Amino acid sequence: MIDIGVNLTSSRFDKDRDEVVAHAQQAGVSGMIFTGTNVEESQAAADLAARYPGYAYATAGVHPHDAKSVDPANLTMIRQLAQRAEVVAIGECGLDFNRDFSPRPQQEAVFEAQLALAAEQSMPVFMHCREAHDRWLAILRPWLDKLPAAVLHCFTGEDQALRDCLDAGLYIGVTGWLCDERRGQQLQQQVSWLPDDRLMIETDAPYLQPRDLRPRPKRSRNEPKYLPHIAQAVAQLRQQPVEQIIDCTIKIPSAVSRYSEGCITIARQYAAPKPRSATLRRIPWPYPFKAPFLHDACVVHAKLILAAVWWQNIHSLPMI
Repeated sequence: MIDIGVNLTSSRFDKDRDEVVAHAQQAGVSGMIFTGTNVEESQAAADLAARYPGYAYATAGVHPHDAKSVDPANLTMIRQLAQRAEVVAIGECGLDFNRDFSPRPQQEAVFEAQLALAAEQSMPVFMHCREAHDRWLAILRPWLDKLPAAVLHCFTGEDQALRDCLDAGLYIGVTGWLCDERRGQQLQQQVSWLPDDRLMIETDAPYLQPRDLRPRPKRSRNEPKYLPHIAQAVAQLRQQPVEQIIDCTIKIPSAVSRYSEGCITIARQYAAPKPRSATLRRIPWPYPFKAPFLHDACVVHAKLILAAVWWQNIHSLPMI
């Protein structure tokens, strides 16, 4: 099974990073994708993934919390990171109107700039959305036919938000949130709505440690070794064999492009082959977005957005 979202660059792993990976391998985790949340963390995630060739990959992008610090040079650096073999998606990008660590207009501009970059590079996006569904989807929707795939990680939204995401053809990342007896009840119901071929699982480590782990770990830090526990919880809620959940989440359809290239490479090298479930269906490959003449237009568009928001932020918006 593949953990599609691990924040292994977090300082909470500084003392035992290699051991964390080893424990995950021993638990049956066949691969990981390290999350980039700003330029520095994206660089670190790619470098870290390079230490585990064929096992780990990375994303490169800017989280909405860090949008306030983005300038056009940052986008150029993300583009450069996207050329690395270890980087399989643009992100984590999106909107967070819950904490509002960055001004909302700047979050929106940086999100759209990364969508433009992903379209330019023909790469999937790895996205974040918290209490911003309507605006997030309005920004995303015009780009969907230009992207090979889009993943909304750590879904915790309302019922209608999930329906909207599925109607839009998104992949949904499910975390240990559904193992929380206090906050996870809605997700426990929603997880059964997901088609097999739209379901992904992740730990989001070191965050969101499953609350129902027994015996309770001595540390509150989440780790990728707990991914099998999440897979088991998903299987029980969906009334499916856990092997079917694992099969669904490693044999991602080829429409996921570079994101699945990393996942499928991992699966072939580390996961025992299993028969494909009869419930799986192949997702049609979207029209390939390969228009080199749009490269400069995307770059100019993104730079103009960022420059305008930076100017507005300096002169009229309070900094948070």
